[in-house]
Parts: sequence; C-alpha cells; structure tokens
Amino acid sequence: MDKSLEEISIAIGIFLIFLVLRKLFTSIILKSAKVFVQKSKTQIDDKILEVLSKPITFSFIVIGIYLSLAYLNYGSLFFDKSIKSLIIFVIFWIVYDLVKVFNYAVSNFTKKFGSELHKEIASFLVKTIKIFIALVGGVAILQVWDINVSAFIASLGLGGLAFALAAKDTAANLFGGLTILADKALKMGDWIKVGSVEGVVEDIGLRTTKIRTFEKSLITLPNQILANQPVENFSRRGIRRIKFRVGLTYDTSSVNIQKIVEEIRIMLQSHSKIAQDATMLVRFDRFEDSSLSIFIYTFTSTSNWGEYLEIKEDVNLKVIKIVEEHNSAFAFPSQSIYIEKGNSNV
Repeated sequence: MDKSLEEISIAIGIFLIFLVLRKLFTSIILKSAKVFVQKSKTQIDDKILEVLSKPITFSFIVIGIYLSLAYLNYGSLFFDKSIKSLIIFVIFWIVYDLVKVFNYAVSNFTKKFGSELHKEIASFLVKTIKIFIALVGGVAILQVWDINVSAFIASLGLGGLAFALAAKDTAANLFGGLTILADKALKMGDWIKVGSVEGVVEDIGLRTTKIRTFEKSLITLPNQILANQPVENFSRRGIRRIKFRVGLTYDTSSVNIQKIVEEIRIMLQSHSKIAQDATMLVRFDRFEDSSLSIFIYTFTSTSNWGEYLEIKEDVNLKVIKIVEEHNSAFAFPSQSIYIEKGNSNV
C-alpha cells in the first residue's frame, strides 16, 4: 500500500520519539534508580535493576518499531510474528538474567555438599537453569512461527542418542564428583593414594581431581575413577605408626635384655608425642641369625609427616642411649667360620 511522504515522516518521527525516550530513560530514570538502590542495605535490588535495565531499554526500540508500522497500517503475518517473537525474546531475556540475582541462594544450597566444590556445583546448576530457560524461550518463539517442535525434537532422536553416548564419560565424571562430595571421602590438602597414584589433593573439580605427587608432578584423575576405586586417605588417620626392630648382639645377657626392653617401654609410655591410647608393644620375641631381636610397635600422636619424622628420630636416639647405658651394642649381619684341625696322614 502506497503511503504519502507525510505519513512516512510521522512514522519515522514516532520511532525517533521512542529513541529519545530510551535515551531519557537511560540518562535520567535509570541513573536516579541506581542512586536510590545504592542507599539500601541489600544488594538484591542493585542486581535486579542491573538485570532489567538492558531489556527495558531494548523494549523502547521494539515498541517504537511496532507503533511506527502500526501507524502506517502495515499489517502482515510476518510483521505480527516478528513483534511477538521480539516480545517473547525480551521476557525470556529478563528471566534468563534474573537467575544471576538468585545465584547466592543456589550457592548457599550447594554448601550442604561441601565447602570445596559448592561454587562449582552452584555454577553447574545455574548454567543448567539458564540452558533450560533458553530452550523454553526458543521453543516458544518457534511455536509463534508455526514450527512443529515435537517433530523437530523427534528428528533429533538419533543425533541425541549419539550425543548421549559421547557424553556418557562426562556424565560419569560429573556424578563421580557429586559422589565424592556426598561421601566427604577427601578434601583439598589430603594425602591420598588411589591405585598407583599417591600425593596431595590440590584441586577437586566436577569432572576431574588434581593430585600433586611427592615428585611434584601433577596427575589429573577423572572423578569416576576416584568414585569406583578404593581411596586410601592418610590424612584421616589422626595418628601414625612406628614399627621397627632393634637387634642386639648375642653377647648381651638376659638381664640386660630385660632391662633394655623395660626402659624402652617406660620411655614410650612417658613420651609426650606418643599416642598412649593406641596399641603399644615392646617385646624381645625373636632369635635372629645375627642378633637378639626386640620388636617395637607404637603410634605417634600426629599424622603430619614432618612431625612424625621428628618424633621417630627422638625415639630412635633414646633407644640408642638406652642400649648404650646397658653395655650392649647393635648387631649387624655377620658369619663365624670355624676351621677344624685334624690329623693328616702324609
């Protein structure tokens, strides 16, 4: 339909008016609202205003286009569907961005799974919600254009199956990470051993866990392996075992052996860094080939490796001192060869 120059000019003027209104809204109303919400104690209103500002300013353009073309009586099926699609787009844009506002609530909820991974779980849930909102919005727009969404989804069945098969390992790692969180089997900083991998947990992710070995190399393990294999967590022990033997020479008398055993036992019982409520054994129990063997079995009150070595060193030095005070010595592997002299008929 032919339109006069005056009608076209008025339509353009209507659109320009809305551009001016958009500018006034941004420079006056929006800035005033920002000053107002900044005075409040909560941050929620600031985030909501930030989310709403861009969709609302974009709405001025949509309304301007709609009223300009409506003035020209430019009605067509394509025009109506385009406007409806833009309106749906703006609505779901607002809903999509509002998810960010309630991100803190999701984060507080995921803290129940553990302090190490709650941020990653919250991020995963927020992304899932956003994807769901985007898909629903896309389906709504497709419905406006009379596209059979059900048939479209059905046509993707084979592709969806292929995608599911390709993503099964990712899903297994994801649920493995959630299992680790739920069981609280380990945390960052723990010294663990999984199969042949031993080291300190440096990072726990939703898909993988990073372990720093004692050789300082970094090993990345998929979470499904951690979830399906026995994990030996040395940091959860609380105490650590000392187990060794003291070999005395065979010229040590029975009286001295008894005194040495008794004084070692007393030393351990009075040691401030030895766990007194754990098993403690000091016994002369074996005749070795080259020594009289005393078995020592006890636990330190800490599982820290550095402190453990310090305690073990102190125990070893005290054992040496006790042995020396009782005129005995430590045996070492040796052999005695006896040569028998006989008469020879030469």
